[in-house]
Amino acid sequence: MITHIVQFQFKSSTSPDKVHETCAHFSSLKDNCLHPTTQQPYVKSFKAGKQDSPEGMHNGITHVFVMEFESNEDRDYYLTKDPAHLGFVKTLDGLIEKAQVVDFTEGVF
Repeated sequence: MITHIVQFQFKSSTSPDKVHETCAHFSSLKDNCLHPTTQQPYVKSFKAGKQDSPEGMHNGITHVFVMEFESNEDRDYYLTKDPAHLGFVKTLDGLIEKAQVVDFTEGVF
């Protein structure tokens, strides 16, 4: 499994309604991203929420999205070819101050 973590800091000018709409759109990708061969959803798990750590080390990050993919191939398709994901990315223009993305395979160091 590949864990894909996306973190956003929305621009201060982004309205709360637009932040909510964007987060809902991102969350919908779990069901709307379809495997090119099976035409079935291929995101294995999806979790998301607003940053609430009391440690003060979030460096402006406000929202976190965690997805799991079965394989590197599925993750790579999602990143480079999936029309639902690519369409979502286009909606972020002008909304995001900072984004950070990290992926990992559990136990691989």
